[in-house]
Amino acid sequence: MAVSATSSLDVNAIVTGLMSIERQPITKLNTKESSYQAKLTAMGLITSKVDSFQTALKSLSSTSSSSLLAFKATSSDSTIFNASASSTAAAGNYTLEVTSLAQSQNLVASGKSSSNTAISDGVATTITFDFGTINGGTLSSGTYSGATFTPNGNGSKSITIDGTNNTLEGIRDAVNSARIGVTASIVNDGSGTPYRLVLSSDNSGVSNSIKITTSGGDGTINTLLANDPAGLPAAQHLTQTVAAQNSQFSVNGIPISKTSNTVTDAIQGVTLTLNNKTTTPVALTVARDASAATDAVSGFVKAYNDLYSALKNSSAYKSGSALEGDPTLRTLQTQMRDIAAQAVSGGTMSHLYEVGLTIQVSGTMQLDTTKLTSAIANNFNDVANLFNSGTGYGTMFAQWTSATLGVQGTIANRTDGFNQSIKNIGTQRDALEVRMVTLEKLYRRQYSALDVMLSSMSQTSAYLTQQLATVK
Repeated sequence: MAVSATSSLDVNAIVTGLMSIERQPITKLNTKESSYQAKLTAMGLITSKVDSFQTALKSLSSTSSSSLLAFKATSSDSTIFNASASSTAAAGNYTLEVTSLAQSQNLVASGKSSSNTAISDGVATTITFDFGTINGGTLSSGTYSGATFTPNGNGSKSITIDGTNNTLEGIRDAVNSARIGVTASIVNDGSGTPYRLVLSSDNSGVSNSIKITTSGGDGTINTLLANDPAGLPAAQHLTQTVAAQNSQFSVNGIPISKTSNTVTDAIQGVTLTLNNKTTTPVALTVARDASAATDAVSGFVKAYNDLYSALKNSSAYKSGSALEGDPTLRTLQTQMRDIAAQAVSGGTMSHLYEVGLTIQVSGTMQLDTTKLTSAIANNFNDVANLFNSGTGYGTMFAQWTSATLGVQGTIANRTDGFNQSIKNIGTQRDALEVRMVTLEKLYRRQYSALDVMLSSMSQTSAYLTQQLATVK
């Protein structure tokens, strides 16, 4: 009678069970790494709050972009002119009268029956545009007699017309693509030869009138485009439909002439945009921009509270935050409170409460808008000093945010610590993973050998049992 025996061990199950125990240190490392990753994410949110606070502080700085240095220019009639003011403006009241608006010269060529039919034989012809002032003479039906032309010194510009572009559309496109300071278009006037080329100077003002000369073999192109306002009327082949003109206006009775309707240098720090002529004087008021200052302080309070609350809530015990109990956040809270409690020198105001800002028991800041508005209205310069002077709150907090966000700053150092811990965990895990491979091979070898031995013992036991049975 044959003796049978089978393996008595499930080697795979045994090794898998043993390895799950052996891998517990790796599982703990993974959990620890996840906690550090969560800390990094939470610290990133704190960083964004500090960054937002830093941005809000720029409106309270001493730079030209500061809202505390802003002026507001107000026109009593915006249909006549609009105005804006920069930080270099000065408070004042002005009266403006506008007698004419700046405009660009327009020239119109004689009509053609088609806009895309070739003009003449296409011999290459150079068209040169010069810009300057037309002086003296008389203007009749769009043509000058006895005038002179003085270039404005900006140089001439040229294009070439040949067999590839000797149509009205080709000339138009050549002028526009060259970007020479002239815009070309085609107008259909509805006549028997309706297509007319229109040339307009891109810049307004009398010094930007156009003189056009041609050189080359195509006389038809010359007849169409050549236009010298200082030459004989017969040499002026274009008709002037709009004359170049400066804006003419007065500020407090002082006459001013400019080539543009946008004027930046008539009143210091003020940009004027002229829209229409006046029939009666229009008032301009330049004053400190109180609303911009109020908004800037309100933005400062909001950003301060957002940051302080984030630090407090993230570090609080039993908060469930990844940064619960983190000493760095508590240090930052203390620093913020200390700065807010300091006194400012250089003005009649030295504390935040004087402009309606008070620190609450919670550590956040409360704003009394009425008190702030009154302080700005009655004592603007000292309010500005309170924030943007060398010892001002805006300056102190800006220095603090820069240090906090710096390469060697508080947040960077804490973040570097988290990253180093994650790196160390990775190193430990890699070493353990190598050990796990070796250990698993060892377990499989040992238990496979044990399985063979147990199988052999089982066969021997079965054989002995069989033999003993035959003795009976």
